[in-house]
Amino acid sequence: MNNITSVFFGTPLFAVHTLTALEEANMLPDVIVTMPDKPAGRGLEVKQSEAKLWALERDIPVLDPQNLREPSDALDLLTNSEWDLFLVSAYGNLLPTSVLNLPQKGTLNVHPSLLPKYRGASPIEGQILNDEKTVGVTIMLMDEELDHGPIVSQASITPEEWPLKASMLEEMLGKIGGDLLAETIQPWIQNEITAEPQQHSEASFTEKIKKSDGEISLEDDAYTNFLKFCAYDGWPGVYFFKDGKRIKITDAEYKDGIFTPLKVIPEGKKEISYKNFAQS
Repeated sequence: MNNITSVFFGTPLFAVHTLTALEEANMLPDVIVTMPDKPAGRGLEVKQSEAKLWALERDIPVLDPQNLREPSDALDLLTNSEWDLFLVSAYGNLLPTSVLNLPQKGTLNVHPSLLPKYRGASPIEGQILNDEKTVGVTIMLMDEELDHGPIVSQASITPEEWPLKASMLEEMLGKIGGDLLAETIQPWIQNEITAEPQQHSEASFTEKIKKSDGEISLEDDAYTNFLKFCAYDGWPGVYFFKDGKRIKITDAEYKDGIFTPLKVIPEGKKEISYKNFAQS
């Protein structure tokens, strides 16, 4: 990275999109810090994070501490080395101020919204649910408060197709965020740009998504149902109840003001077309 020493903190696929953009810009970090391996899926098989798998494929050293507030080998390495910059993209743990302030030029975060709007746990889903149409990413100098630090750079986009599924918007914003971060690092290091405080009075917040958020009624507003279907793509998905059974909608469309499920998975059964389900 042009002799810049850096550590990248990230865990899910969004972080990988950011890392890939850094790789393409010849700005790979020296170390990647990610969340620990954890059981996932029905079989509770222990899985490594997407960022860890990405790092291992490229022989980049990986640290996966439970947290960075308690003594650990990872904290020792970070504390006892000199760094120019820390980079954060969907890490999954709050970093204490003592860690944020370790590098000479602070800690930059890629946040998938146009801050101060959509702070918090689910900014991608929040932008879809609120039918934003113009979405974006922010590079922020992190402080001790969640998504609160001053803004270093931003980029916005108005997708031609809207609404997008969350997985598609995540990939889009991850790539845009990675490109913007790569463009920002050098001028930030060289003091060519400054961070501007957020307009905190205009802040909006998103909450962690719960499984119950995916419940809809087919009698509800059609477009709202379609926005939920797009936002909750993957997990938790959208579903309704019929005769006490949960019916998960796996494919749907919104056309001429009508929300139409196309494929569903009735509780305890395999996926079928909604037309066949409705006739059963």
